[in-house]
Amino acid sequence: MDTSRKKLTVLLSSRILPFVLLFLALLLIMPRTAKFRYDYRKGAVWHHETLISDFDFPIYKTAEQMEEERAQAGDGSVIPYYRFSDEIVNKNVRAAEALQLGAHASVKSRLVAVLRSVYAQGIVQDEGVRVDKRSANLSDEVLYVQKDKRASKYPVTEVYRQTDARAKVMAEVGKSFPSFNMDSIFRAAGVYDLIVPNLIYDKQTTELVQAESAERISPTQGFVSAGQLIVSEGEIVTAEIAQMLDSYKQEYQSNMGLQKSSLPYVIGNVLVALILVLILFLVIYFVDEGILASKRRLWYIVFIVFLTALGALLAGRHDPVNLYLVPFTLALLYLRTFFRYGVIVPVYFVALLPLAIFCQNGVVLYVMYIAAGLVAALFYRSSERGWRQFLPCLVAFVVLVLIYTGFDFTGFISGNWGRTVLYLFLGSVISGAAYPLTYLFERIFKLLSTTRLVELTDTDNTLLRRLEEKAPGTFQHCLQVMSMAEMVTRTIGGNVALARAGALYHDIGKMKNPLCFVENSMLSTDPSAPSYHANLTPKESARDIIRHVADGLELAAKYRLPEEVAAFIRTHHGTTRTGYFYNKFVSEGGDPADTADFTYPGGKPQTREQVVVMLCDTVEAAARTLADNSAKAYSDFVDRMIEGKNKEGQFDEADISIADLLAVGEALKTYLAQMYHERIAYPTKLRRRLSSSR
Repeated sequence: MDTSRKKLTVLLSSRILPFVLLFLALLLIMPRTAKFRYDYRKGAVWHHETLISDFDFPIYKTAEQMEEERAQAGDGSVIPYYRFSDEIVNKNVRAAEALQLGAHASVKSRLVAVLRSVYAQGIVQDEGVRVDKRSANLSDEVLYVQKDKRASKYPVTEVYRQTDARAKVMAEVGKSFPSFNMDSIFRAAGVYDLIVPNLIYDKQTTELVQAESAERISPTQGFVSAGQLIVSEGEIVTAEIAQMLDSYKQEYQSNMGLQKSSLPYVIGNVLVALILVLILFLVIYFVDEGILASKRRLWYIVFIVFLTALGALLAGRHDPVNLYLVPFTLALLYLRTFFRYGVIVPVYFVALLPLAIFCQNGVVLYVMYIAAGLVAALFYRSSERGWRQFLPCLVAFVVLVLIYTGFDFTGFISGNWGRTVLYLFLGSVISGAAYPLTYLFERIFKLLSTTRLVELTDTDNTLLRRLEEKAPGTFQHCLQVMSMAEMVTRTIGGNVALARAGALYHDIGKMKNPLCFVENSMLSTDPSAPSYHANLTPKESARDIIRHVADGLELAAKYRLPEEVAAFIRTHHGTTRTGYFYNKFVSEGGDPADTADFTYPGGKPQTREQVVVMLCDTVEAAARTLADNSAKAYSDFVDRMIEGKNKEGQFDEADISIADLLAVGEALKTYLAQMYHERIAYPTKLRRRLSSSR
């Protein structure tokens, strides 16, 4: 079995648990009913096979049809309810009986009789009533009259309007007394004031009946029998066919889908969940195998993938429009905080697969959120502060609205545009509000964010100030290595922030014994005193120099530096030897095979960034000793140095390619040529003149 297969076997056996738990979690939240397998849109061609109904189902009315019928149920055709008021009748009849008509007293008995007759038939107000803001025209309708706890229906022609009732009373009484001017008598005696509506409009009962009428509207308008053709292959999906397809889909998902909760359907869910997990594993394996060896990073990715799947599978279960509330693009931002683009993009594609597979209009939603996430990632800057940190969420919202509008206008998706845009906006607000959770995730999973790395490279922090005070030469060396590593890492597309932090801290152990290192010789109080190593044997000198690695790791633990940064301290020398003192030991008669005391304990670099810092550390220290400052001299030096490290096997465990090493070499040559190029040698007199002018 070759090395790569052995490595894969170890990874499978030690990192399988997160994937197993993700598989079980997906099974738990996956739909229990089958998904309607046909995609279609009104006005498009039916590209599937001819569809014949497998079962009987009703044709459901569209939302627009239901709304129209409810509106019709609330217009003037509603039969109003009136309450017969005995109180008004008795009061006004008694008042009529008490009238003092003087010379026309003979009219009273006839007036009372006619008044009783008209009131018995019923009087309503002249104007129409209001029913749910619609005028009910009573002239051609019927009404209900509630009397003695019973409601009876009467034609409007059988009741009087108030004006008609007054005219009726005057006419009937006038027939009995043709010689009297009845209108004058009525006005003088106030008879007209006694003829008022005794049928009082019952608004509460009318609106209650109206509501019940609207609720009784049938949601269906037809029926399709099993075996009946729904749509033929190649046929245009008209509005009528789309309505049948919508009804067929609704019935299938609500009833037939439940019948699929059998063994075959369970097996299907198992296979789909297994495929999703396998795809995620392979994506991680091929884009960054090192993630599989890092429990914390692996668990974090699995956690984000699960959260994304949870949002997709639960949000749209009851109403698909709820999916627009889920801030799926936030998953990409959560990943970007801790991983490079080469990792987060394929993982994000996999995380959104449940959205495309299980959700209504899944492919459209998948395209929307993929595009929005990628554009938002372009605007992501982990070190941003203030309103700018919410810029990716705003950009994602704009992209989502534009894409949704395009799909809506072309008919690929249907819905309430305003409501959907509102939901997308709320989803973006949720995204901005939830983004600070990255700081919590950083603590829980003990990950290292770009923000944290930027904070670590602030030279005003306590540890770096101590390094500058105790070992100023080493501090300047670290600054130079950091500058060099930043440029080189950017060239190969590595994690620049991590390389900067690693370079800045790689030699902090030297502050424990600064005089041991030549760059700090200016700290000696006696310039004439012998060097630190003058009275030490080669082995003793090598021991003290090598110790700065252990001292650095001790300081890293004390100041709680992240493990990713401490790894640079451990690996920046790899398993190389202290060449100067080893050669001195051999030249003094030592056994060449005795290398243990001169060899750094390692380990070897594991990442591209650690390789870069190792090479930059060596180049920065050795380049100062070169007498020849020509470009060719620097080029040959860099080539020899990289080739030597490679032959020693220092890069064997690192995820760096030959192409990366070549790019690193070219970047180092460019940096050295820019930093240590030859200077113009001014003549002696000119130098003196320049010096005196300063």
